Amino acid sequence: MTPDQILSNPLLNKGTGFTQKERDELHLNGFLPAQVSTLEEQAKRRYENFLSQPSDVAKWIFLTALQNRNETLFYRLVLQHIDEMLPYVYTPTVGDVSLHFSSLFTHPRGLYISYPLQDKIEDIFSHLPQKEIDVIVVTDGERILGLGDLGAGGMAISVGKSSLYTLFGGIHPGRTLPILLDVGTNNKTLLEDPLYLGWRNPRISGKEYDAFVERFVQAVKKRFPQVLLQWEDFGREHARPLLDRYKDQICSFNDDIQGTAAVVHAAILAAMHLTQSELLEQRILVFGGGSAGLGICQHLCGAMQEKVSASDAKKAFYIFDKDGLVHTGMKFPDPQAPFARESIDSWDTKNLVDVISKVRPTILIGVSGQSGAFTKEAITAMAKYTPRAIIFPLSNPTSKCEAHPADLLEWTKGKAIIATGSPFEPVSYAGKIYPIAQCNNVSIFPGIGLGVIAARAPKVTDKMFYRAAEVLSDHAPLRRDPFGGLFPSFTELREISKKIAAAVMDVAGEGQYAAQERDKLIEKTMWYPSY
Repeated sequence: MTPDQILSNPLLNKGTGFTQKERDELHLNGFLPAQVSTLEEQAKRRYENFLSQPSDVAKWIFLTALQNRNETLFYRLVLQHIDEMLPYVYTPTVGDVSLHFSSLFTHPRGLYISYPLQDKIEDIFSHLPQKEIDVIVVTDGERILGLGDLGAGGMAISVGKSSLYTLFGGIHPGRTLPILLDVGTNNKTLLEDPLYLGWRNPRISGKEYDAFVERFVQAVKKRFPQVLLQWEDFGREHARPLLDRYKDQICSFNDDIQGTAAVVHAAILAAMHLTQSELLEQRILVFGGGSAGLGICQHLCGAMQEKVSASDAKKAFYIFDKDGLVHTGMKFPDPQAPFARESIDSWDTKNLVDVISKVRPTILIGVSGQSGAFTKEAITAMAKYTPRAIIFPLSNPTSKCEAHPADLLEWTKGKAIIATGSPFEPVSYAGKIYPIAQCNNVSIFPGIGLGVIAARAPKVTDKMFYRAAEVLSDHAPLRRDPFGGLFPSFTELREISKKIAAAVMDVAGEGQYAAQERDKLIEKTMWYPSY
């Protein structure tokens, strides 16, 4: 390879970190400043650059440019400052990036497979430089966070999630692949934007859409038969059907459905340590009946069925969607049917406050994308019947959150147990500091992926997510301190991912792995950024 090819390859480039011996062997003399830097020195230099960036998006641009130039340095830097930098690698900044993707675009990463290229999918895969890929994160950009249809902007999500696999699951960056399935967009603003980079066409649907995704999946299976495929940010119409159609055909899962549900499960298990209650004793009201909301209900219901029947488990759940409480006296999407309540004429089913007063939920979960939906009146009604209300306003980004943690603590007189989807600063109330847990899927899916990849598991099962939730909940600071958070620090996640991976491997191997053998496989699979 020529010097410019080496220095322009982010997986090979060390910049000023190339030793003199390497410079001699690779003919890099004269192409770099004379001083050889250690990785630590490079990271210190880049951190100073990071601090000088004037805005959140500018910090994302800076980190992305570094990632495109030197992956090892990028990951070392972010790991050293993970609490500070994670919001710029993923939520909430990735939401702004997705909204302005076309104007911010500077460098391609991953694959952009547009509908007009459907006859060339196999050819596209054949020209990938990587011979092996461990994990693919794919989106069609239809339901990006709580922001809706952002078309090609969805690629920022696939890229961000791929980076999280490396940061917390230790998957080598050269073995991850973000993909955008560009099937058009129904976002009028994007279609009329002369700078929009996606396929400028209304979204395809129906048989055309299904056939396109089928060609994609078959091409993936042919090129990377052992890959883990993560479905990411697909709309309600496609998310569950795609998961159900392909989960037994290719090792795959949907993070919005299963990952979100598992991390919520972990938070609930930790919260119940404070309330001294059991999962089967809860009354769970889910505000938002889309893929995430249904995924939470299905996951928790499945976990309950390890102890009780399906009919008994379903009694714990209430779904409040756009037309109010889902009940048998109304029309609702088929996937909501298992959780539809018997029609109750005396209830004002379209009024959240009335529903809360009747249901008296112990747990309220928001996945609606409706900012401010959890009003003072609603939360006060909940707190009246539940001494330690478990309230999770999970919608992303921050602008879509159902309630601000500070308000929830004030309205419940400090009794609410809170987790949010986006990061919030700790809240001071009545002389005490309350950390606000971020119910972030990153706490679960990298460990799931690590375990699946290490075990070469042929499929991802619900039981893997149940066990992962239990492992994560065991590390909640709240278990040791009543004023601690529901989730461990991000600085702990890499080690916790190993434990989640071990639990996943135990499920996948059905006891075939000795603990020492299992742990060696996990360590062997993990990559750490070093020269």
